Parts: sequence; C-alpha cells; structure tokens
Amino acid sequence: MAGSEEEPRYSRQLYVLGGGARRLPGSAVLVSGLRGTGAQVATALVLAGTGRVVLHDCGAACSADRAHQFLLGESDLGQNRAKASQQALAELNPRVVVEAHTGELSEAFLASFQVVVLTESPLEEQLRVGDFCHAQGICFIVADTKGLAGQLFCDFGERFVVDDPAEGDPVSAAVEHISQGSPGVVTYMGTENSHGHLFRDGDLVTFSGVQGMTELNKQEPIPVHVLDAFRLEISDTSSFSPYRCGGLISQVQQPQECSHKPLCQALEEPKIQVASPEDLPRSCSLHAAFQALHAFRREQGRLPRPRAPADAERVLELARSLGAQQGPLDEDIVRAFASVSAGDLCPVAAVVGALAAQEVLKAITGKFLPLDQWLYFDALECLALAGTAQLTETDCAPRGSRYDGQIAVFGANFQEKLGHQKYLVVGAGAIGCELLKNFAMMGLAAGPDGELIITDMDTVALSNLHRQLLYRSADISEPKSVVAAAAVQRMNPDVRVTAHQNQVGPATEIIYKDNFFRHLDGVASALDTIEARTYLERRCLRCRTPLLDSGTEGTQGNVLAMVPSLTKLLGPASTPRDGTFPLCTLRHFPRTIQHTLQWAREEFEGLFQLPAEQVNKLMEDPAFLEQQPPGKVLEQLWDSLRERPQDWRDCVRWARRRWQSCYHDAIAQLLHIYPPEHETSPGVPFWAGDRSCPHPLTFNPDNDTHLDYVLAAAHLFAQVHRVPPCRDRGAIKAVLRDVVLPPFAPQEGLQIPLTEEPTEEAQVPKDHRQLTELTQDLVHWRQELVGDEDTRAPLMEPIHFEKDNDVHIDFITAASNLRAENYGISPANWLTSKRIAGRIVPAIITTTAAVAGLACLEVYKLVWGCQDLSCYRNSNISLSACLLLRVQPPPAPTYRRTYGWTVTMLLCGDIVLYDSKADAETRARQQAQRLSESLEDARMPQQQDLELLYMCEGEDAEAEDTRPPLLCSLP
Repeated sequence: MAGSEEEPRYSRQLYVLGGGARRLPGSAVLVSGLRGTGAQVATALVLAGTGRVVLHDCGAACSADRAHQFLLGESDLGQNRAKASQQALAELNPRVVVEAHTGELSEAFLASFQVVVLTESPLEEQLRVGDFCHAQGICFIVADTKGLAGQLFCDFGERFVVDDPAEGDPVSAAVEHISQGSPGVVTYMGTENSHGHLFRDGDLVTFSGVQGMTELNKQEPIPVHVLDAFRLEISDTSSFSPYRCGGLISQVQQPQECSHKPLCQALEEPKIQVASPEDLPRSCSLHAAFQALHAFRREQGRLPRPRAPADAERVLELARSLGAQQGPLDEDIVRAFASVSAGDLCPVAAVVGALAAQEVLKAITGKFLPLDQWLYFDALECLALAGTAQLTETDCAPRGSRYDGQIAVFGANFQEKLGHQKYLVVGAGAIGCELLKNFAMMGLAAGPDGELIITDMDTVALSNLHRQLLYRSADISEPKSVVAAAAVQRMNPDVRVTAHQNQVGPATEIIYKDNFFRHLDGVASALDTIEARTYLERRCLRCRTPLLDSGTEGTQGNVLAMVPSLTKLLGPASTPRDGTFPLCTLRHFPRTIQHTLQWAREEFEGLFQLPAEQVNKLMEDPAFLEQQPPGKVLEQLWDSLRERPQDWRDCVRWARRRWQSCYHDAIAQLLHIYPPEHETSPGVPFWAGDRSCPHPLTFNPDNDTHLDYVLAAAHLFAQVHRVPPCRDRGAIKAVLRDVVLPPFAPQEGLQIPLTEEPTEEAQVPKDHRQLTELTQDLVHWRQELVGDEDTRAPLMEPIHFEKDNDVHIDFITAASNLRAENYGISPANWLTSKRIAGRIVPAIITTTAAVAGLACLEVYKLVWGCQDLSCYRNSNISLSACLLLRVQPPPAPTYRRTYGWTVTMLLCGDIVLYDSKADAETRARQQAQRLSESLEDARMPQQQDLELLYMCEGEDAEAEDTRPPLLCSLP
C-alpha cells in the first residue's frame, strides 16, 4: 500500500537512503559555523527532513559572507549568523525544527545530539569537542574549506554499525545449473541490464525455487567466490540431490561494523581516503598544510594574506616542522594552498558541505559506509591558469565587497569579468537550482552587460521540495524558471536574470537560433534525459559555445566540460534503460521482478486506458468500425461494452474474474500446453535455464495482496466507467464471498510463442460469419449508447498511468507481486515497485549540490578564457563511497589541412570532399535549396551566411586543426 504522508515529498530521496530514512525525523544534529560550508550542510539536512537542526555561530554576518553564504540577505548584515540563517532554513521545510544557539559548546549542550558537525572551527575546539563526542558515542564530523581546498573528517566511534552498506537493491539472477561437488559451482544467467559481474567475492547469497537440489532452498546465507561473469563457487554440494531446473540466486546484504579513532589520534596516524594511490601524496601534503594553517593562525591571529609570499613561506615552514605528513611534503602544494587560503569560494563550500551532509545522513540512517576517516579536496589547478601567477597582493586585497572571498583567489579584474558573462542554464530542477545559487553567489552576470537566462518548461511539484532549494510549498504548480529567477534576484539583486519557459530542442530553434548560442559565453546543462543533453551538445558544438554538462543518479554524479577546439566531444551516451523486455518473457517466462512490473504496467494500459479510448472512438465516429480490420480489436470492443458495470459491486466482480484469469487460468493453460515434466528433446527439460515453471494461485480474500489487487482494480475499473467506487475492504469482502466462478477448462489448439519475436498468441480464428455477427452486435450497441442527447451514455474515462497516483501504484504493486508469486520471484514493496514501474531516478540534495559545485569550478576556467587543457577537469563523484575522481578531459581530435574542401549540412548529415572551394560552395547551396523547400519560411543563405572550414587527409599536410569538420549551416 501507499507509503507514509511524507512519501510524496521525499520519494526520490527514499530510493537513495532506503528504510533508514525513517530515522531522520527523530534525529538531532548540531551544525557549528554558519559561513559557506556550514550553510550548505544545514541546508541539505533541513531539505532531507532531519528532525531537529541546531545552528551555532558566535560571529556577525559581514558583507564578504554574501559571496558564499546564500542564506543571508542584505538586512542580515551585522546580525549573528546563526540567528540570521534560522528563518531562511525554517522556510525550506516546515517539518524540521530549526534552532539557533550563540553560547559556548558545553558538554551538557553537546550531549543532546546524535551528530555534531564543526565547520570553520579552531583546531583546539575540534580536539575538545571530538574527544567528548568519541567518549559519548556521538558521531563527530569536521568540515573545513580554505580558498581552493577542503578537508573532511569523520569519527563515528569505535563500533559503528552500518545496517545497509551498499547502494541499490540486492542483485538476483536465474540459476541455469548447479554442480554436485566441493565446492559446488553455480552457473547463472545475466540480466538484460547487467554489465560485468553481478556478484563479488565474499558476497552472501540465498537460493529459492531450486528444483532437484532443494537442500539449497533452506540454507542460511552462503559466501561465494566469483569464477567469471556467470559462475560462482559456493559451499560443498556433493551430498545434495542432483540439480534439475529452476531457481533464483539472491544477494543478501549484511550489516557491517566500522571503527574510528578520535581526532587526536587520527591527526598523527591519518587514514586518508583517495580515489587512486597516485592521489595519496597530494592529500598527505594537504593534511600537513591544514595543520600548519591552524598553527599560523594561532601564531599570527589571522589567515595568510592573499598572494603574500612571506606568509605562504611561513605556512610551509610550519608544515615542515609539524612532521605530520606521510611521505615527502609537496612544497608547491602547500605554498599554493597557503597563498589563497584566505579566500572563500561558494563552489568549494558546496562540494565539501555536500560531502559532509551525506556523512551526517549516513550516521543517522545507517545507510552506506562512512568516510574512513580523512578526505581532502582541492581545485588548485585553477592557480595554473595563464596569468594567475602574476597576481599580486594588491590585486587580491579586500575591497569591502561581497566578493572579497573570491577576489582573494582570482583578483579584482576577474570579478569584473564574471559580471560581464552571458550564460544559459537549461533546466531549473535539482542541479539547476544549485547552479543558479552558486552563480548568484559568484556574481556571474552581475555586471551592467551581463545576462543569465534560465529556461525550463516544468512547474514546481511537491516531490521537488526535498532537493531543490529555490522552491517553497507556496510555489507548487508555478513555473520553475520564473520562481528560480526571482530567488536568484533575492540572493543577488545585481544579477541580470531572465526566465524562459521553453524546451531547448528542434521545436524552439526559431527562438534559440545559432546567433543566440554564439552570443553566449557558456551553457550549463541541467537536463534529465539523454536525448535533450545530446541535442544541446550538438548545438553548442555547431556554434562553438562552451558547455558544462552535469548529471546525477542517487549518490553518483558527474560533470563533463566541452571546450570548443580544446576538449573531445562529450560523445553519444549509452542508450538509457527504457524498461522494455521481449514479449514472450513478459507474458510467459518472467525471471525477475522487473519483468513482472513491466507486465503489470502493460496490464494497466490494456485494462484501463486502451479499451476506453477505443469505445470512445466508436461512440464518436460512426465509421470507426469500418476502419478496423477484422479480429482482435472488434473482440476487445465487444468485451468492453459487454462488461459495462452498473455499480461498484459489478466492478468488484469484474476484478475478481480478472484475478482468476491472470493468476490461475492463464498459468493453468500454460502448464496444460507445457506440463512441468515437458521436454524440448529427450533428456532436455523445457522448464530450465531462463524458464521457471510457474504454479497457479488460489484466491483468498483474507490474503492482503489478493484483496489489494481487487480493491485497486475495481477502483480503476469504476473510474473508467464513471461509477462511484468503494474503498471499504469489509464491503468488498462481502461481495467477493458471493462470487461463483466456473471451473477452469483448458483451451485446445492454443499456441504460445517461444521466441523473442513480438508475435501474438495464435488462436483458432473466427470464421467470416462470426465476425459479421460481432460487427452487427457492435453497431447495435453503438446505437443504444449514442441514442439521443437525453439518453446518450457518457464517454468512458481512459486512465493514463501516473507514477504519483497511489491507486495506480497499488494496482501495479499487487499485480506484479501476484505474478511474481506465480513464478517464485521475490516480491517488491510499494516504494520499490513505484520506482521501477515509474522509472524514477533516485535523487538527493547532497549529490546535486556537490555536482553543481564541481561544475562551477570549471566556470571559473571558462570565464578566465583558459586554453590550457591541463587546467580543466571532468569529475565523477560517489557520495555513498565518499570518492571523488577528477581527471583531465581528453583532447580534441586533430584534422589535417590539405588541398581539398569539405562541406557539411548539419541537418542533412552529408560529408563530401571537393576539389575546390567553388565546388564546395555550390554543393552547400544545393543542399540549402533542398532544405528550404521542406521548411516553411526558409530562405536561401547569402554568401555571408556560409561558414566553410576546410579539412581533409593527405601526407603533405603542413599543420593540424582542432576545428571539427562543420562546414556549412543555415543561420
């Protein structure tokens, strides 16, 4: 049945955090330090639904805070940061209690929290609070950002139990064979969407539905050893009965225990998590650099001045003297870190704050293994941008501006350049909101000739509110782009932002022409479909406009940078999983819950949508019958008209007959054609491999799943026929007791296809006389239904499946699980069924915030005009594993210049080599002529409209060109 009342708001997040998310409303978290990083942590926790979030800060908000602390307004300057942030956070989620605390962090105060997070905190306070939390079993987290680097530390105690360490659902596979031996070898079948190994060494598995070697069905979880992509070793099976057929092998996820050292020990004996061993020396140097920075601040009473060589050298001396690093100290890293450590950048705070917030959620929910124990993040490659080495202390000195934290890193001239930018953000969903928040803090397009365009054709929905921080409950059903633009203006009134409500695609090319894209300095993609992202990439490539593409799924995210003539194209993405399966698998031989859920989706459409649409066409169009070929459509029309209910009781009786047809009669018919002992050839059983032998079900009104099916099916059937439904389970049970159904009688001559071809099941066809009588009966029915205006029957109501409609999911869940029971497949709960059937992508605020922060770091490089490939980064992040991998994008391909000319019409896809420029221009005009004949209001391009780039191949080429062979385009 449907989830709790919180489910609509948090549904996408529940698919990430699982059952542990139920603990969030009862949790209490302290976030100390309400500058950029702390604001990001607190915002994520409030949006996620943490029960009580207490903000602590003893400082007053200043102008420079507004470049990274997005909760503060102009009127908050001079007020305590915690108190000023409290109201803005409370508005994000009325279900969360948000409090402010401005006193000391006493032990009595700290004892009331499950998790304590310190940001922007002196090392002495970190050690004091960390020791207390470790002794009291309170999860302790330190998150700190300085300039272009960040630090994260976790101490969850000596025996922290992780209930559900892995991401995603446990995997399962159909058994193909099990050997008798020591060890036994299991051969299993891959799934349609599996890539590589399903199982890993040490995984625990159970077996169900195994025939022959039935001893395995009763075994406790068994560890496995992977042999290859389709074979596993298990325990000794030599004494078991021989395997005959069938069975399912399922992964069992077991709790894990982890142990952490307190901060005082972890500083001296650091365990640093890195994406690859090559990253460890860099992280160790940053570990020493952060400690040296604490020492410098104690010594000088301040942070190092931006770009002050003497201060940077002093930090380096302190790092050398501390001896806290593992291995040799990278002095260039320490100098670079120290030279901009006084800076505050919103993108860096977004990344580190999001990582820290995810660790808090791990501590509360017991979902995913926590960080063990240190993580360092930096974007110091930004200091390699051409010209940054020449920045002086004067260039980066404070101006009394809201952007002083950013000027400390990149200088005042760069800040002015940021204001001149013209950017397009496509999509104002979760990633789009985070991008826009960061852009407002950075001052992108905040100058007199800047321009920030947001376009999104969607409206705000309730399920958006847990991860899209620009929206509130009052914004539901309002256009996302309009609400987001207004929020950006509130954060930074200087940003010149415009809202569009258009899709960027072929249908809107009259609005978003090539000149529109050429006018832009960059495009940020926050789209959720492969097709839309691919189209946008093609347009940016054609117009040579830089593109940043971001995407997330659950705790996984990535950012890809496309810089014309510098980086390789993003390339075609893999085809998305669309949930389609071969028809014969769905109808007769399902192996997984995905199969039964897809079958239930098609059952829904076939019962509650298509029949109503056909009957309505019959009633509205007198010629409809004449247009239909004889056969199945006429029979479906007849069934729909013959089954019209008079009241809800008729709907219940119909649902009971449908239950019997699907879960008893259809299975009994299948077993009549192919009995359990059937063999495809002598000695080769039919029910083996990818075919599991089913069994019919017997209806029981006291079985909740049986009754759930009847309740949902009757409700939907009543809605289709515009009959008031009944939701009283007792009344429905009373009707069911009186339903008497005829005994099952198998049909002879029915053929069931065994191939994956989408053929219909072949039945003995009706003769011409039967079809004529059926047509005449339908004509008679139509006359009765249409009648005159006073007696005309109302049109039926076709129901289109909607993943956010609880009754729809009730039906899908019950229908799928009953079919799963037929075939011995483990059932899926209501939420899982909704996710799979609704094809919902799991999402959470922490991932989107981190990804947007990573994308905005690349924006800095684009605005700088960087043409050094080594400065750019493509990023992949996994918050479940707390891993971040940033690599240099692959370079753009090169093309040899020769004496040939190539012309390409992008829309026509024709690429030909010509001997001369004149021939190429002639061909371009011919293609444009053909195109103009098929486009309304098209015009011939003039000479100045043609864009010809030469490229070809030849051994006598003298140079290389990274420009792609895009040679002719209509304006």
